[in-house]
Amino acid sequence: MAMPRTVRVTRNGVEWISNIDRTLYTIKQLEMAGLREVGKIVRKLVMQQAKKQVGMKRSKRIMRSFQYWARKRERDLVLGIKHNTWYGAEQELGTRGQRKKAILMDAVLNNVDDIRRVMGIYIASIEDLNRAEGLIQDDGSWVGDE
Repeated sequence: MAMPRTVRVTRNGVEWISNIDRTLYTIKQLEMAGLREVGKIVRKLVMQQAKKQVGMKRSKRIMRSFQYWARKRERDLVLGIKHNTWYGAEQELGTRGQRKKAILMDAVLNNVDDIRRVMGIYIASIEDLNRAEGLIQDDGSWVGDE
């Protein structure tokens, strides 16, 4: 969706200019771009920790098993492990046969400051419209997706 246009209404010689739709669109897109960036950072950290596990250094399964979903409608970020992976939920939460390793949970909790910093960069760019438009591309993706 392209950025909404400014609405101009003239009544009795007075011109009203409304940028509400444009501002709401910019805020939503900046928020989504920030969530995607946080997802990439956390996924990278999780994969680095997972590759340190025994037998996983050169495995390609690691690349496909940890994922993130930045959902537009809910405006949130979901980090997770694909189902049907023996090293996924069993090692994250721990079971009778596996001890708890909490790779995903530790990656998030140990990097809260980095997550806040990244989201702060995107939220702070709301003040500068030109900088915000530079971070958001026309197709809804952000500049770092290339």
